[in-house]
Amino acid sequence: MPGETGRGLILLAGATSTAEVSPRAASLRSLRVHGRDLVEPTAAAADPPGMAGAVLAPWPNRVASARWTYDGAEQRLAVTEPEFGHANHGLLADRDFTVRHAAPDTVTLAAAIDGEPGYPFRLDVAVTYRLAPDGLDAATAITNRGDRPAPAATGAHPYLRAGDAPAAALRLDADRARLPGRTHLPGPPFAVAGTGYDLREPVPFARLPRHLTYERAQGPSRHRLTAPDGTSVELRADANHRWFQLYVDPALATDDGPRAAIAVEPMTAPPDALNTGEGLHWLAPGETWTVEWGLRLQPV
Repeated sequence: MPGETGRGLILLAGATSTAEVSPRAASLRSLRVHGRDLVEPTAAAADPPGMAGAVLAPWPNRVASARWTYDGAEQRLAVTEPEFGHANHGLLADRDFTVRHAAPDTVTLAAAIDGEPGYPFRLDVAVTYRLAPDGLDAATAITNRGDRPAPAATGAHPYLRAGDAPAAALRLDADRARLPGRTHLPGPPFAVAGTGYDLREPVPFARLPRHLTYERAQGPSRHRLTAPDGTSVELRADANHRWFQLYVDPALATDDGPRAAIAVEPMTAPPDALNTGEGLHWLAPGETWTVEWGLRLQPV
């Protein structure tokens, strides 16, 4: 069985890797391989700072003005980004998941969505973390427990880390991007080729965009953050995750103190998908939809 850290966290342990998972938002709060951090450690905080490691469902990112339309009727979600009036990060960011299954190197946590304001559907969301010798695999399974089709999307919010030095270079396996507007909602997609937003070759931290939505046309993808000594952490995402939110927090509250941190958020839909329909998966009654991503330490 997984251990407990005494802070409400679930400890997973393997021969070469360890992870800490919080029931709050089923968030991944630490991941170490051979003593190296692959995500910014935030295990000391009760809630995930900056949404660190949180699971985002039944939509990632924002819903404009916290409103959308279903079957001709306007749906009003709770406003969770008061500065701009949006609904942000889904419905589970402030929920505690329950442990459904546990083993020394694996845990599955689950939460229910049942007729929330602005989202009149019944879903079961189960998140499984499984350690690997060189990292971790994550799977999110969403089941429609209701009697009508339900629109769904999901994402995760890891802050990648490759060694102790904040200076690192990022490569994103994405060919299009969308610039954020005044209220953080992105504009239309454009090809990154020939622009300063092309991260298909490694770009140093100082030159990274601070907040941008990226997109890959098709297929699974691999993205990499590389430290000056050559150590890399690779984020792998299946073909469901076509969108990636890049966000640089100038002072994330990590266990090592405030530091600049890079979030690369795999998402199955872009921002405002409930309004645009882009990337939504319509779950039939009784259907389960599973998506996967993971992290790996890449040797020097």
